[in-house]
Amino acid sequence: MADMEPPDRKPQPDGSDMGWRALGYLLSGIIFWGGLGYLVDLWLELPKVGLLVGMLVGATAGIYLLIKQMSP
Repeated sequence: MADMEPPDRKPQPDGSDMGWRALGYLLSGIIFWGGLGYLVDLWLELPKVGLLVGMLVGATAGIYLLIKQMSP
């Protein structure tokens, strides 16, 4: 019982956990917002403009969430 950690102490993530989290934020943002842009393209019959804008917004949102999550 002497080697058990106190219950209020959270384990610190290692580098691979943070890398997978970063990849997940970026990919999910690009896929989600790109999908919404694609649906807007279908709805308004645009030539893939919404897809491009959605993917850029998704990448920007993913980077913003990464910075917000990683900053102390």
